[in-house]
Parts: sequence; structure tokens; C-alpha cells
Amino acid sequence: MQRTVEYRGFEIHVDLLSTSKDMFDVWFRIEGPVKPPGVAALGERIKIRGGPFSRRWAYFVAEIAGQAAIDVILGPAE
Repeated sequence: MQRTVEYRGFEIHVDLLSTSKDMFDVWFRIEGPVKPPGVAALGERIKIRGGPFSRRWAYFVAEIAGQAAIDVILGPAE
């Protein structure tokens, strides 16, 4: 299952993989208009630790992790 969320000009791609009934491992990937030097993980799949999660929590934690990563890349929103 896949979902894409836009945040501050970037796209957060969330991928879920079923591990058991109603439980999922989750990865996110960030794509954006810029690739700042030194940011090696941009465009790479990153697995969220601490799972498996319910579907709702999997999407939630991946979106929050993606947003946090974008905030680190761009700095605080003004």
C-alpha cells in the first residue's frame, strides 16, 4: 500500500508491507525540488523502527518522520 503526502514543497512517499493480520512495516522516501549537498538519504527508502504498526499508525509515524526530515533539511518554517 502506498500514499504520497506533500509537505513544504517536498513529497513524502509512504510504503506499507503487511507483516501479519492488520499489522504493517513501513518505509518513507522523500523527493523534492532541491537536493542539498550532504543530504545522502534524499530519494532513498528509510524504514521506520519500532513496528509493526496498525495501518493508521504506520501512515501517521511515517508522515511525521518525513516531515521531521524535511524540517531538518530546510530549517524551521517561518
